[in-house]
Amino acid sequence: MVAVYEALGWEPTGKVAAKLSTGEPPASNYLRPELIKDVVELVDGTIVECNTAYGGSRAETAMHYQVAEDHGFTAIADFKILDEDGSMSLPVEGGSQLSENLVGAAFGDYDSYLVLSHFKGHAMAGFGGAIKNISIGLGSQEGKCLIHTGGKSNTSPWGGDQTAFTESMAEAGKSVSDYLGNGERIVYISVLNNISIDCDCDGNPAKPDIHDIGILASFDPVAIDQASIDLAFAAEGSESLQNRVNGRNGLHTLEHAEEIGLGSRTYELVNIDD
Repeated sequence: MVAVYEALGWEPTGKVAAKLSTGEPPASNYLRPELIKDVVELVDGTIVECNTAYGGSRAETAMHYQVAEDHGFTAIADFKILDEDGSMSLPVEGGSQLSENLVGAAFGDYDSYLVLSHFKGHAMAGFGGAIKNISIGLGSQEGKCLIHTGGKSNTSPWGGDQTAFTESMAEAGKSVSDYLGNGERIVYISVLNNISIDCDCDGNPAKPDIHDIGILASFDPVAIDQASIDLAFAAEGSESLQNRVNGRNGLHTLEHAEEIGLGSRTYELVNIDD
């Protein structure tokens, strides 16, 4: 993990946040603290997360802090729920669904972001990776509702159009990247292990069908998600994941993200062991 991060040659500025999913109890496939500990310590990062909008053990701040402790994150770094005091509005430039993105109120307290994503399937988005981590993942409860409904509601996440949802994720992600120096103060690491068709927001996910693949790092959230998709789809046992992604039109998130300028689906895969 540290070697992949150092290969980027990125120097964070100011106060650093390490964004990840704390994982829904009791048995989700969240990134284990022992895997990420060294890289979080290397950047002197504070682990950050936002509350969920769908209920569960992480919908209320106090319970969410308890989950973070139970899952071992508070033992390796400082930990902060970004939306425990509400929302902060980011403008969305060039979007077709959102005019604003509501992130956690404490989002702006951090100068640089290290985004640690566990690549996997997702029941609604088709897959979860870097873009989902900076859109839904950084959204306050209000912001999550806006993304899920294509900007129509900030009180309920239910009933939105699927295309509007996928495009809203891309647009929310771009607002985050734009705010962080047009992407200069944010980098992405994605771990391709325990790849289930279900998200880490599912406390009882389907058993992974794909063997562990490896770790990717990039300055570009679109490229790293596209590379993750390509590697996972090429792996033995990927049929269920492909069906999940294609059944939710999940690749449209990447199409729209590239269209609005968040990043590029074209990439070069460099093996740091070579």
